[in-house]
Amino acid sequence: MISIVVISKDEPELDATLTGVAAEAAASGEPCEIVVVDASDGRLDHLAAAHPAVRWLPFARPPGVRVSIPHQRNTGVRAATGGIVVFTDAGCRPAEGWLTELLAPLHKEGEDVVAGVATGPSGHSGIYDRDALRAAAYLDECPTINLAFRREVFDAVDGFDESFEYGSDVDFAWRVVAAGYRIRSAPGSRVVHDWGDPRRQARRSYAYGKARARLYRKHRSRLRRLPVTEPMVVVYPVYLLGLPVVLVLSAVAPPWSLLVVPAYLALLLVPAWRNRGNGVLRVVADHLIYGAGVLAELVRRPRR
Repeated sequence: MISIVVISKDEPELDATLTGVAAEAAASGEPCEIVVVDASDGRLDHLAAAHPAVRWLPFARPPGVRVSIPHQRNTGVRAATGGIVVFTDAGCRPAEGWLTELLAPLHKEGEDVVAGVATGPSGHSGIYDRDALRAAAYLDECPTINLAFRREVFDAVDGFDESFEYGSDVDFAWRVVAAGYRIRSAPGSRVVHDWGDPRRQARRSYAYGKARARLYRKHRSRLRRLPVTEPMVVVYPVYLLGLPVVLVLSAVAPPWSLLVVPAYLALLLVPAWRNRGNGVLRVVADHLIYGAGVLAELVRRPRR
């Protein structure tokens, strides 16, 4: 049995996701169940009625929990009956052959964890999905947007860490790798996801920045490699911290402002140019908001 788990909260796009997932499950010929863990407090009950073959699990957030993503993931896996669990996100539309391609390394090559890719509606990678299009056979990390794993992998690492709001999927992947498993890349398995309007993307960037800081706070052994593996986590927070200093210097020493301030602002042209395919202003704004999220998490008291 293959258990396909989708978590949701107030996402009407879930309707199209379930339609696409059901079609791909049927086309694959695999015995499948589809499980939805829904935290919408009944607001999506019409979708449950429209998809009677789906196991619909209403989810109530625990007291004091603002974001219940890891809790819902754990609930979905623990309720699943399959020996293989597949995750995708509400709002995703699986491409043709999605499930077959995702499961092939598990069935034919004995892999334990397989990650597919996510693309935007245009079919090209964007700010949020570019890392998923890497050509490496095995990955150091992956999100749950397109993921399959054997149930024993989940049990071995005790599921998702519910102290996270965002980033619990990457934490799960890091712990899976630390436990000795490998994450096989399946570039032929694709889902299409619309990342939303600029305001939604900005909120996501901020949340991702906070999540990344939280990840490194937990996984301190990875800090020594951080400047090389993920310079973005260091560079943009440092840049934001330096900006007030530069502005103060320009105020107390006006001649400096003619050179220092423009030069400092011009540093942003480097990442803007390297990522120009995603839009210069979009890239700069995304990275600065991401850096602000990192700083916001660093000044907070560590959560347990």
